[in-house]
Amino acid sequence: MGAVDIDTQARPEIRAQRRVALERRSAAELPYPDFVRDYVARNRPVVVENALQACPARQQWTPEYFRERFGAKRIQVSPSEQMTFADFIDAVLASREDAPGPYMYRLFIGPHMPELLPDLEPLNPYAFPRRLASPLMPRQWRRPDGYLKLLFGGIGGRFPFLHYDLENSHATITEIHGDKEFILYPPEDAAFLYPKPGMPNQSTIPDVRQVDAQRFPLYERATQYHTVLHPGDMVFVPSRWWHGARALSPSISICQNMLDGSNWGGYVDELCSRASGLPESKRYAKRAYLSALGGLLSMLERWPRRSGAGSTGRVARLAPVTCAEAGDSSRWPVASWKVR
Repeated sequence: MGAVDIDTQARPEIRAQRRVALERRSAAELPYPDFVRDYVARNRPVVVENALQACPARQQWTPEYFRERFGAKRIQVSPSEQMTFADFIDAVLASREDAPGPYMYRLFIGPHMPELLPDLEPLNPYAFPRRLASPLMPRQWRRPDGYLKLLFGGIGGRFPFLHYDLENSHATITEIHGDKEFILYPPEDAAFLYPKPGMPNQSTIPDVRQVDAQRFPLYERATQYHTVLHPGDMVFVPSRWWHGARALSPSISICQNMLDGSNWGGYVDELCSRASGLPESKRYAKRAYLSALGGLLSMLERWPRRSGAGSTGRVARLAPVTCAEAGDSSRWPVASWKVR
């Protein structure tokens, strides 16, 4: 990872309590194909500065904007908590480090607040969900928005647990308003983060800023990658990288998932492992189907791209590799989407 690479196999002692600044790149100097080649394909995290530029959300989205426009609307803040937007915004603005307010992480914009979608046009090109936007994806897994979520919190508010995303997904978090501290840990450090029994993508450590060394003695061997996101910044979180966030000021951001050839194998493995109740023949058929689909999509993604109509244009729509090829978000069938 450039300046932050360390030989942890040859020198395990340097892992102790190591904190590393996450690599940052300017969008002006990082073409999208280079981002895919150097970071997505290599499962390598990075912050892309000014990834989200001229969309209305950058100018309009503030806590006051949401209170004025949606104050009476009831929203899902967490799996167990609902409240009106007005009450939520009041709690966000009252949030303090020593008394943090609620942190919203369960509001999916497509099915819950589709009226916000125009505010995000043009979309962040680095957050394009890739295979999730393909019409060849099975209906229950096709999400051209990348499971677009609204993340919202006040000073000290944080995602409630250190975790990595399910379905072997890559994730992108794009900051729109305010500043947010973001931390990551590599997949090989999983044992040092004490995964929950039965929920291996979540850590049992309550707060990595105050770790009980007697209860979690291995934690000091984990390497923490650290950054602060400012408006317009996007962090790319590769599959199975552990991550968490904490608002340093009233903070609004969006999260999207990404699926392509780099994480397809793990995606298939995870989906098929969930089907343990199916007969062996059906599990085998499911794996064979998804593996074949991955091969087809890989072939179509490599198909030469040319401008204009015709067969090449149709191929691009079947296996889009950029926002432009996926088409306008106004055509997304958001009313039928389910929250996973």
